[in-house]
Amino acid sequence: MSGSTASSGVGGGDRSIADAIPPAEPLEGSHGTYEKGEVSSIGALISDISTDLTTLLRQEVALAKAEATQSATKAGKAGGMLAGAGVAGHFVLLFLSLALWVLLVELLDGSWGWAFLIVAVLWGIVAAVLASMGRKELKEVTGLERTADTAKRVPDALKGNEGTR
Repeated sequence: MSGSTASSGVGGGDRSIADAIPPAEPLEGSHGTYEKGEVSSIGALISDISTDLTTLLRQEVALAKAEATQSATKAGKAGGMLAGAGVAGHFVLLFLSLALWVLLVELLDGSWGWAFLIVAVLWGIVAAVLASMGRKELKEVTGLERTADTAKRVPDALKGNEGTR
C-alpha cells in the first residue's frame, strides 16, 4: 500500500476525528433552527417549548373568556327583553282572562264556579305547552363550542400531530 492511501484512513495523519463525524442535521423549531448536539440549543428548544405552551394556554383561556362573555351578554339581553315581555304579557293575559271569565259567567247563566274552572283549565293547557317548548329550547343550548374544539386539539398539537383531527 502506498503512503497516501494509509494516511487517508481514519487513523491517518491528514484527517482529525472531528472530520470523520458527519455534520448534524438541523432541528426546526418554531423560534429558530438549531443544530443537533449543540449544548445551548437544547436549552433554547426547551425554552421555546415552554414559551409556546404558555402562549397556547393563555390563548385558550382568552378564547374561553371572550366566548363566555359574548354568550353571557347575549343571554343577559335576551333575558331582559323576555322579562319585559313577560310583564307586559302578564297584564294582557290577566285582562283577557277576566274578560273571558265574565263572558263565561254570562253564557253559563251566572255560574261563577264553572267559569273559573274553564279559564283555569285553559291556562293549564297553555302552561303545559310553553313548558314543553321551553324545555326543548334549553336542550339546544350549546355553550363554549370553539373553546371545547380547540382544547381537544391541544394534546395532538403538543405531539406535533395537529393536522390529525
